[in-house]
Amino acid sequence: MQGMTLPDSERWSPRVVVVRGLNPGPFTGPGTNTYLLGTGSERILLDTGAGVDGYLDLLEDALATSCGGARLGDVLVTHTHPDHLGGAPAVLEHFGERRVQKMPWPERDRHVSVGIAEIGDGEMFETDGVRLRAIHTPGHAPDHLCFYLEEERALFTGDLVLGAGTTVIPLDGGDMALYLDSLRRLLDLELDRIYPGHGPYILKPAEKLREYIDHRLERERQILTVVAEGVTTVEQMVERIYTDTPRYLYPAAGQSVRSHLGKLQKEHRASRTLDAGGEEHWSVA
Repeated sequence: MQGMTLPDSERWSPRVVVVRGLNPGPFTGPGTNTYLLGTGSERILLDTGAGVDGYLDLLEDALATSCGGARLGDVLVTHTHPDHLGGAPAVLEHFGERRVQKMPWPERDRHVSVGIAEIGDGEMFETDGVRLRAIHTPGHAPDHLCFYLEEERALFTGDLVLGAGTTVIPLDGGDMALYLDSLRRLLDLELDRIYPGHGPYILKPAEKLREYIDHRLERERQILTVVAEGVTTVEQMVERIYTDTPRYLYPAAGQSVRSHLGKLQKEHRASRTLDAGGEEHWSVA
């Protein structure tokens, strides 16, 4: 998504206005997608961006022009990563106290400077024109939620599925096996559209989900192949496998490779040893 440009704010449906978090970058693309949801005088805010200067003005303008002067209601958060939750303190300071709701991640949530109301899997949220169902989808983060918009058969996917490219499975809280399970479970939904946490919306949801699953399984096959050929370190694996990836993204690629290796180790398909200097080496089990 590096270099992709999209409008700072745009209406994607009668119920959905996207407001970008003004935080473009190699991992965020044009910036984090935050959403104003509803058709009435109050709108749910889904995700809050990173707290970048100018975002609150953009949000105010979207409420005034795209939402007919509606007021801001409660806040829902897909997960606790800073580019999705980091703007919450500024939003509450600007608009006044609102409920900020997310699935708990206690180790991270205690560092957040706003009160958090807990969301459970399957919990429903409503405002005029909108019924949302929270779906727990761990893998990118243990607290990750998607939100299913019943009226449009649409899914807000946070960082589980992106509008372009693939998501990193981080070492801190990521789990490749859970990530694949979450993608497979979403195939059971009746979906017409995906509204991602970054990038443009997706009009062929089932095709995109299968593409994501196939991509991860292909990476897994590539890792097993190069390890069997004697490539033993993560850095060497990234060099061999990510030949079409810019080198500045290699550290992120390394996180995903380690997440794949962790899954393979749990499945007894790969094993890890440390040499005399403490460097890790991998082999096919």
